[in-house]
Amino acid sequence: MTIKEALNKGMIMLKSNKIESPKLKSRLLLQYILKKPRQYIIVYDKNEITKQEQWEYFVNIEKLTKGIPLQHITHRQEFMKMDFYVDENVLIPRPDTEILVEEVINIANKIGNPVILDLCTGCGAIGISIAKNVKNAKIYAVDISEKALEVAKKNAEALRVKQKVNFIKSDLFEKLKKMKFDIIVSNPPYIKKEDINYLSEEVQKEPKIALDGGIDGLDFYRKIVKQGYEYLKLGSYLCFEIGFDQKIDVIEIIENENKYINTYCKKDLYGNDRIIVTKVGG
Repeated sequence: MTIKEALNKGMIMLKSNKIESPKLKSRLLLQYILKKPRQYIIVYDKNEITKQEQWEYFVNIEKLTKGIPLQHITHRQEFMKMDFYVDENVLIPRPDTEILVEEVINIANKIGNPVILDLCTGCGAIGISIAKNVKNAKIYAVDISEKALEVAKKNAEALRVKQKVNFIKSDLFEKLKKMKFDIIVSNPPYIKKEDINYLSEEVQKEPKIALDGGIDGLDFYRKIVKQGYEYLKLGSYLCFEIGFDQKIDVIEIIENENKYINTYCKKDLYGNDRIIVTKVGG
C-alpha cells in the first residue's frame, strides 16, 4: 500500500464516521506514524509503507473514528508556535487561548521582574508560554491534578523553562501562602455541568475536571475573583479566558466585589468575546 492509498482509505474511514477535518487528521496521523514532515507525505506519496506501519496507522484511524482526539494519539499540540506534550490527563490547548497569553505577555513586559500565577495550569501551556516570552518573569503554576502537573513539568523541561516555573498542587489558592502577584491568569473550567454531555465526542474524552464550571459555568470565576484580591498587589492584574457568552456574567461578578477597576474584554479571531482583564483598584 502506498502513502497515497493509505491516506485516501484513512480519510474515507474518518469521513464515513462523521469525524471533523478527515483529510487533515488522516495526514497528521500518517506523519506521526512515519515520523516524516508534511512535505515528505506530499512529494513521496507513491512510496510503499510497511505492513507494520499500515497496521499501526489503521489501528489509530479506528481510534479516531471512536472520538479519541488525535492529540491523545500523537501526544502533541502546537500552541504559541511551540510543541506541547498532551495526554488524557489534561485539556488540549486551543488557539483561542493564545489571545489570553498574548495579552498577559504584553502586560507583563511592562512590569519589571513580574511574578505571575497561572491557576488551573493543565499542561502548562499558559504559564510556560509566558515564561518563554517574558524575560525576567517568575511563574507559579497551580493545578489540583497531580497527573496534570506531571504533564506540565514535562513540558517545562522540554521547552527549557523549568527554572522559571514553580509547580504547586493546590485547589486554587488553598496551598498558597499569602503571596502577592503582579498578574493572576486563568483559563478555568467554564462549561455548564449539563452542557458537558452535549459537547463533541472528542471533547468529552478530555478530563471532566478541566471542563466542569458548575451549574451555570461560573463557579471558578466567583472563587478566583473573590479570593484573588488577597493575592494581588495594588494595581495588579487578573486575566481570564471566558466562554463566548459569559462576558456580561463575569464582568458582573468582578464589579460586585467593588475591588477592581478598568475592566475590559477582548474578542478572539472569530469575533467571540474571549478574554477579560481587570485591575486591582484602591
